[in-house]
Amino acid sequence: MPRETILIADDDPSIRELARMYLEKEGYGVETAVNGAQALIKIKENRPALLVLDLMMPEMDGWEVTRRLRAEGDLPILMLTARDDDIDKIVGLEMGADDYLTKPFNPRELVARVRAILRRMGTNAGKPDRPDKPRQLGNVTLDPASREVTVNGERINLRVKEFDLLMTLLDHVNIVLSRDQLLDLVWGYEFYGQTRTVDVHIAHLREKLSGSDLVIETVWGMGYKLVAE
Repeated sequence: MPRETILIADDDPSIRELARMYLEKEGYGVETAVNGAQALIKIKENRPALLVLDLMMPEMDGWEVTRRLRAEGDLPILMLTARDDDIDKIVGLEMGADDYLTKPFNPRELVARVRAILRRMGTNAGKPDRPDKPRQLGNVTLDPASREVTVNGERINLRVKEFDLLMTLLDHVNIVLSRDQLLDLVWGYEFYGQTRTVDVHIAHLREKLSGSDLVIETVWGMGYKLVAE
């Protein structure tokens, strides 16, 4: 059973208690915060494994919390948004959220997404999803054990999902992977057709690999393919 602590930051008590009930049932420890300012305090005090973060909260909203957290580190963030607008989701991902859910949500889906994020970070017990053997292609080296990526020996900073996406592409060099395949391989569950998530992360990864020998090609109508120049 997992023993990680999850912090739920939401000003709606019914959301907090529903999420707590389902997460604790799965063996997670749970802390709660009623606004963004309290969430930042509890993160420093309790060092949770993951933050479930509502976008619209009093005193400090989820956007500002995300901005501050990403300036300091890579704590995984699962964003909650009350609107189904793509712009909220895309901006959230661009700011560094690892995933998002639209309210109202199925609490079982919340648990599944929390589990998937933590599994991809390697924080859950059990066998790793992939071998820890380093990958190298061109002037790029990726080390799963240290979760570091270097280009010509210089380290580049990748967020959690960017790292996992690059590792998946390196494991399938010269093979076209559809957006749905990448969602399943990287996010670890069905993402209900929200393939724009992949496009956003691919764009970020391309920018960070711009000084490398690697190119992520778009194969129109099919997906993406990693090749070495």
